[in-house]
Amino acid sequence: MLKVLVPTIMMFPMIWLASPKWLWTTAGTQSLLIAFMSLMWLKWTSEAGWTSSNAYLATDPLSAPLLVLSCWLLPLMILASQNHISPEPINRQRSYIMLLTSLQAFLIMAFGATEIILFYIMFETTLIPTLIIITRWGNQAERLNAGTYFLFYTLAGSLPLLVALLLLQQSTGTLSMFMLQYSQPMQLDSWGHMVWWAGCLIAFLVKMPLYGVHLWLPKAHVEAPVAGSMVLAAVLLKLGGYGMMRMMVILDALSKELAYPFIILALWGVIMTGSICLRQTDLKSLIAYSSVGHMGLVAGGILIQTPWGFSGAIILMIAHGLVSSALFCLANTAYERTHSRTMILARGLQVIFPLAAVWWFVANLANLALPPLPNLMGEIMIITTLFGWSPWTILLTGLGTLITASYSLYMFLMSQRGPTPNHIVGLQPFHTREHLLVTLHLAPIILLVAKPELMWGWCY
Repeated sequence: MLKVLVPTIMMFPMIWLASPKWLWTTAGTQSLLIAFMSLMWLKWTSEAGWTSSNAYLATDPLSAPLLVLSCWLLPLMILASQNHISPEPINRQRSYIMLLTSLQAFLIMAFGATEIILFYIMFETTLIPTLIIITRWGNQAERLNAGTYFLFYTLAGSLPLLVALLLLQQSTGTLSMFMLQYSQPMQLDSWGHMVWWAGCLIAFLVKMPLYGVHLWLPKAHVEAPVAGSMVLAAVLLKLGGYGMMRMMVILDALSKELAYPFIILALWGVIMTGSICLRQTDLKSLIAYSSVGHMGLVAGGILIQTPWGFSGAIILMIAHGLVSSALFCLANTAYERTHSRTMILARGLQVIFPLAAVWWFVANLANLALPPLPNLMGEIMIITTLFGWSPWTILLTGLGTLITASYSLYMFLMSQRGPTPNHIVGLQPFHTREHLLVTLHLAPIILLVAKPELMWGWCY
């Protein structure tokens, strides 16, 4: 754990001491080396499940893929931001990269925490850099409103969680994940216990977000700069799913009855957000709403609490993290050239950017879960689990899959196909940096087809 955490912390002095000319190069190189070092977490030598570096930080097959995803994303965010942050004064550039790096450090501690209270503190701390990135480097005046939404939704959900964790500490005497799995199952039978159960999960359901408490997400995505959108879609939403998986192990007794409304909301959200996507004109907004739909499936898989549901949820989280981040990068490249996120103003891009159109095509196919890709593996495992729980869910999940395919193809056809308008013929070509950025997103997705057990979680 410290092999990755210490170099991440050492990036802070490097960012402030590097010469202005080499700032982006050194930050990108060091973060990429850290990302490659983090791949060692995927190699399992321990038979006990956990590989611990000390009493507070450890990895297990559930957290390792998410830790690697967090580390893999930092160099990509630095690559993606270079074009629009470079013209700013050098101190602002340093501040921006420092916020991104601090976000990675907090995420490593959140996913690596073995004490639930440490996880909670880091879960909350990730709010601060994200909020600054959205409100300081966002595109429009609306960004302050988006930041307020983001802050208050997350805080309102997570304050009951703190009270619930303190009550758990009082009744079991420990908040260590090592110990809780061996503690006695709690007798949960009163109304108070039901409120406690909801308190434990609502913070994570807001963070995922569940349909109904998702309004902060499209606002935050649309107003954030590209790195903010990438880290939100790829990692911060996954904190919710990861927290739910950790808590469901403890909350077993009540979940059978109380999970019903949440599963129904999640599945209804898949259809509703898909339908909203079909009538979006804003490219980033469409990708943001599609994230809500995918995370609804993840929430359903986790709440049913079967090994297949958990496995499908973590596979879909990793796959969705890479794919939605790639889509935001591609949307940003179009925005940097046309200065508009409206799809109809930038159609017919395939004629002038043929290789970029290939990236769009692959990313959209991954988003709609094309057969060999891990997105499909995750979705099929969750849909199978849901079908085993209640055959009626196939109506919602089947319709949701159909709508997902529809809006993904709609996004591709609207932005890439059709007649090319005269006002976009003279756009500057794609840079090597941008091709590299999308390759580093899509290559892991395609490689994971060959070795999916890296992200199965506990189930192998």
